[in-house]
Amino acid sequence: MRFLALILSFFFLLPAFADETKILPSVTGKVQQVQYIDIDDSSEVAQTKQIADIIILDGGFKGEKVQLDNMLTGNPYYDIKLKKNIKVILHVEDNGDGLEFSVEDIKRSGTLVWLSLLFCGLLIYVGRKKGLYSLVSIALTVLLISHVLSPLVLMGLNPVLGAILVCIASTAVTMYLVGGFNAKSTSASIGAVLSLLVAAILSYISIHTAHLTGFANENSMFLYSAHPELDFVGITIVTIVLATLGAVMDVAMSIASTINEIYTVDNTKSVKELFICGMNVGRDIIGTMANTLILVYLGGSLPLLLLASNIDLLKFVNLNQVVTEIASALIGSIGIVICVPITAIVASELIKRGHEIEHQ
Repeated sequence: MRFLALILSFFFLLPAFADETKILPSVTGKVQQVQYIDIDDSSEVAQTKQIADIIILDGGFKGEKVQLDNMLTGNPYYDIKLKKNIKVILHVEDNGDGLEFSVEDIKRSGTLVWLSLLFCGLLIYVGRKKGLYSLVSIALTVLLISHVLSPLVLMGLNPVLGAILVCIASTAVTMYLVGGFNAKSTSASIGAVLSLLVAAILSYISIHTAHLTGFANENSMFLYSAHPELDFVGITIVTIVLATLGAVMDVAMSIASTINEIYTVDNTKSVKELFICGMNVGRDIIGTMANTLILVYLGGSLPLLLLASNIDLLKFVNLNQVVTEIASALIGSIGIVICVPITAIVASELIKRGHEIEHQ
């Protein structure tokens, strides 16, 4: 409990170090009417201007009506198509002569709210007390990343070091909340953390031997324009490690829990026998968990895979983005595989020794 209290205290203290630059908050608006005007500017790209009447729904401008222009270029990546009664996010900026509003994007957070409520409800209904503890651990992990890791990286801390510290804290919180304070949770935590360290080392080696730049997508470019001083290679390593964290914790707890149950039923088994049982279970887990991680990366990279049909194969497999995605999937899978023997060894020793100490 002291550990949890320390983490929570850290959450409240960190905002004191945050950048206090004042930014006008965005506001929510609702489109009441939309007019279309075709623009002929003799360019190759046909453009349409939307003139939208919008009423502001919140903030200090609640109830005010504004009329805004919204350009449509025909590019679905950039276009924001406004429709009547749709809710939008408005950017507010002080241009010196007064406040200026512009359409930032469509408000989509409502979908996330009901999906989150559905997830939380199902997790608590199915998992009961364990499900509630899982929600707490998820919340703490998200807070660790958003309120600890991100600010520390922006303040100049080495991203990899920060990620390792956050992963250790997240793993310990999750394991002890879900599994209780016992040898099972301790062994699962050790197995997960050691596997993540292996993944971090492999990430470092792979990125440097493949000469990866750390700029695998547009988000990296946007971040570079705002913070060019950051270590983007280190951030790529952090991305790989964090993506591996959940799967590794799952494997570690599954093996540690299995060994603990086996020893509870038959406490005559030796460390070697417990290890063999853990490895047998781990071999069954490896196939599905590694496949799951690969599919997560492939699903996220589907547009990139479809693009392969228009690019020379040799060129495609050597693209910075492609190599980064493939390396991430492989390193994550290696982390899962290596987690099995590490956790099996640690759990066999700690669980048997822990039970023997309890019965002395």
